[in-house]
Amino acid sequence: MPVIAIVVALLVSAVVLLVAGYDPLEAYPIMWKGAFSDQRTFSEVLLKATPLILLGAGLSLTFRCGIVNLGAEGQFYAGSVVATLIGINFANLPSYLLIPLVLLGGALSGALWAMLAGYLKVRFNASEVVTTIMLNYVAIIFTGYLVTGPMQESKVGFPQTAQIGEAAWLPRFLPPTRLHIGFLIALLVALLIYILLFKTSTGYGIRAVGINAEAARYAGINVRRNILLAMAISGGAAGLGGAIEVTGLTYRLFQMISPGYGFDAIAVSLLVNNNPIATVLSGILFGALRSGSEMMQMNLKVPSVLVSAIQGIVILSVVAFSVYRDKILKWFTER
Repeated sequence: MPVIAIVVALLVSAVVLLVAGYDPLEAYPIMWKGAFSDQRTFSEVLLKATPLILLGAGLSLTFRCGIVNLGAEGQFYAGSVVATLIGINFANLPSYLLIPLVLLGGALSGALWAMLAGYLKVRFNASEVVTTIMLNYVAIIFTGYLVTGPMQESKVGFPQTAQIGEAAWLPRFLPPTRLHIGFLIALLVALLIYILLFKTSTGYGIRAVGINAEAARYAGINVRRNILLAMAISGGAAGLGGAIEVTGLTYRLFQMISPGYGFDAIAVSLLVNNNPIATVLSGILFGALRSGSEMMQMNLKVPSVLVSAIQGIVILSVVAFSVYRDKILKWFTER
């Protein structure tokens, strides 16, 4: 099903390119080259995949719990804000203390931001779809306020903060590329969430709530606690993604530090049927699509709007095939 979704998306995108006056037989090889031509380009793919893996693995947990968490974007911003604050104000600490402190601060802030929506769900039965989306806007707008006001770098007029201390920078492990240990952390987090979800009694409770909350409650499972726990872990992974973006790549906070990682991560999770460990592969796939699209834009002068449309078609196809998975499989079986 994931392969079919990607193939359909590329075919539809080819039609879009033709209508716009571009040759897909020329564009797609350039897209491939932009993602997989050498070590440097592939390392850039992994850099783009790092936050997608973290956010996608976290979302897979809430989706398995039956919670439609659409707030990973806001949780990412919450983590990046707190990570920047710690990285600037505690810059004199040694790296072995500052890096864990920054990452922990980012994860905790993302968890708390997500638990706010979780609390509204369990206490007032507020729709998590509405609350998480609205909290996205709150986080993004508040970040914009910070980088143009209290946290703005004084020497320049750009909407950005001062640089965090070098002691907070994540080490790189594949010179001369920019690939840092944040990618390895993302792999570890995806593995840990997979183990929690499928190899522990806690994960069994989370999945039971997602399958049938009333039956789980009748069986003695604390539904409210599992919802809050799932939201906290998911938000923590997203907040950690924001902290890693700051400490491993940008070294400062920008007004739009995320190009939409939180929304792409929904497709990353759905593509692999909400399997946390498999989000590694789907995250790399979406990272490759981003890198390849950028190369196509530079070489063929494809408008950025058209590039965004192609990425949107891929996401739409993935989501559609995931939602209608059973019906599509039945259709193929009958034929």
